Amino acid sequence: MSLFDKFDRLRDARGSLALDSDPSPLGTRIDEVYSPTLGRIGQHKVILAGTNNYLGLTFDPDCIAAAHRALDEAGTGTTGSRMANGSYGSHRQLEEELAEFYGMPSAMVFSTGYMANLGLISSLIGPGDSVVLDADCHASIYDACRMAGADVIRFRHNDASDLDKRLRRLADRREEGLDNTLIIVEGIYSMLGDSAPLAEIAEVKRRRGGYLLVDEAHSMGVMGATGRGLAEATGVEADVDFIVGTFSKSLGAIGGFAVSRHPELELVRFDSRPYIFTASPSPATIASVRQALAIVAQRPALRDQLWRNAERLYAGLHEQGFELGPTPGPVVAALVDSPRQAIAFWHALIEHGVYVNMMLPPASPNGRALMRISLSAAHSDEQVDSILGAFATLSPILDPSNSA
Repeated sequence: MSLFDKFDRLRDARGSLALDSDPSPLGTRIDEVYSPTLGRIGQHKVILAGTNNYLGLTFDPDCIAAAHRALDEAGTGTTGSRMANGSYGSHRQLEEELAEFYGMPSAMVFSTGYMANLGLISSLIGPGDSVVLDADCHASIYDACRMAGADVIRFRHNDASDLDKRLRRLADRREEGLDNTLIIVEGIYSMLGDSAPLAEIAEVKRRRGGYLLVDEAHSMGVMGATGRGLAEATGVEADVDFIVGTFSKSLGAIGGFAVSRHPELELVRFDSRPYIFTASPSPATIASVRQALAIVAQRPALRDQLWRNAERLYAGLHEQGFELGPTPGPVVAALVDSPRQAIAFWHALIEHGVYVNMMLPPASPNGRALMRISLSAAHSDEQVDSILGAFATLSPILDPSNSA
């Protein structure tokens, strides 16, 4: 048996759905990027509505200038891990600024958001420990649990009562309580754009015990009075033990972080394999992130504009009759009956000058395909209207008679 035989099913699926077409919805090449909201795919100039660039900071002049200065002063890369090669001063400065931003004593910076989840969770838990997580959690969270070897218990998506039931059963099996149990939820879930019922989840945690980790990758910068995320927006920061986030969404760069009210987070540096054995972020990346973090704190108008755009788009698509995720937000998902319809619709959107993400099962929930639109504070009213116009024009493609 060949090592590659396991890919036969994937090869057949790609062929039957014409996923190797150019452009491909599952590997789109964006040939040029002109601004946070405009680019070119092949011969088509498109509105970029599938980038997670929530605050539009990828072209912010201050972020770009900070990155240029760091390139001139510190070069292009660190060429190794922080444990082996040492931390640059800017790495530590960013960690101090993140800790101050969240009002917590400690922060760690990782090379990607995926690594932040992998590095923190796999160090916090291990064999004999338990993790109780929302069934719709990100792949990086599941991979971290698998790497840790802990017992994994799923509760129904956004169902605090189901979490309560599972924690009660877990406590009943243990005499020592839930001191070695980690509860994991997300602020905004990346597929449908819905948020965790965090106030209810925090109340369950207070009654039952355990530690609570919130992945704020898609909610940091866009929720809360100061942009700290869903925990701030729902008033339960005191109940959250760990927050994980990324630099690749609102902060317009790449990297990840973890913050905690527990000073023991500093010890994770000496145990986390993804932290110890991965090269650290480049000086230019760190510099742009530091500037972007300052912008999140100083320019709340960006959050306001993002939410205006999100609510405008959500309301418009709802009025057109599209089946959407449960609430408006930076991610607006339009559900589609079949993969073939989704692929045809995605290609037609490109031709009409709109780029969104297309998601197929099992990445998308409940066996449905979806068009995933991510809004930006940088989108103009005219661009939002253009997206709505393209969806309205192309909606016949999604007629049930075309779902074969």
